[in-house]
Amino acid sequence: MSPVAVVTGAASGIGAAVAAELAERGWAVAGLDLTESPGCAHSARVDVTDSSAVASAVADASEKLGPVQAAVSVAGYYEMLPLDEISDAKWQRMMAVHLGGLTNLVRATLPGMVARGSGSVVAIASELAIGGGAEDAHYAAAKGAVLGVVRSLAAEVAPAGVRVNAVAPGPTDTPLLAPDSPWREPDYLATLPLRRLTAPEEVALSVAWLLDEGTFCVGEVLNPNAGAVI
Repeated sequence: MSPVAVVTGAASGIGAAVAAELAERGWAVAGLDLTESPGCAHSARVDVTDSSAVASAVADASEKLGPVQAAVSVAGYYEMLPLDEISDAKWQRMMAVHLGGLTNLVRATLPGMVARGSGSVVAIASELAIGGGAEDAHYAAAKGAVLGVVRSLAAEVAPAGVRVNAVAPGPTDTPLLAPDSPWREPDYLATLPLRRLTAPEEVALSVAWLLDEGTFCVGEVLNPNAGAVI
């Protein structure tokens, strides 16, 4: 029987790359997203900010595929705004999707993992959570909060046999970065040791490594960022 992984944000970008990589490695992937997740063994249309909807989707995936052994929180979005243009609603939405999405996923999956004495959680953070960035305050704050949850949960559930880690990519070549994004500008790319954006497949490989090979990693943060943060 294939091990089961739930991946949020699996319909596109990094989430789709993670789902594809895990499926290639023999995982049965349940994709949770606002739209259908192609290529997943099970797909559910879910808003990750809705805790009851996430819990219901995870329960349904468990019934159809089996016990969830890995939870990967990818769902998110990105926008650049100066602080004085970040309204309360924009700030709260950013936190609800990134921090709330992770929290809702782990609340739905951790109890089963702890009861079985095994499992793994990986959260997608960002290099901006580590280094910050101009006009990125609400995004960097949300991703920084994700790292705080990861490190705290890692300490909390490691004794029960469950590992919690994070992957913090640099600017990644997905539709989330608009064609005119400053992160795509040649002048910015020239500052990176690899002189290019991170590929979503590289982020997916980092996630898969933490699930399959990095069994000694607890509370760690991998940084596939083309050298943006060294």
